[in-house]
Amino acid sequence: MKLWIGNLDPATTDEELRQFLAKYSKLEIVSLVRVPGDGSRPGAVLEFGSANSLAVYEAQRRLHGMYWNKRELNVQVMRE
Repeated sequence: MKLWIGNLDPATTDEELRQFLAKYSKLEIVSLVRVPGDGSRPGAVLEFGSANSLAVYEAQRRLHGMYWNKRELNVQVMRE
């Protein structure tokens, strides 16, 4: 399963995003792909190795609507 995280601060690095996710979930990112856009509300798709769906949904519930770097995050579960 994957998570889409939108409305990231444009200056956010991949490493900062990995550290943020590690702080608020137990998921290990195996792939991080930036979502192209107009630059005002960047996003990323995160893929996890052997994470079960319950853990991914729990991370979505916990992170959606959270304020980080002066932005309210939009987080959605993506099914394959």
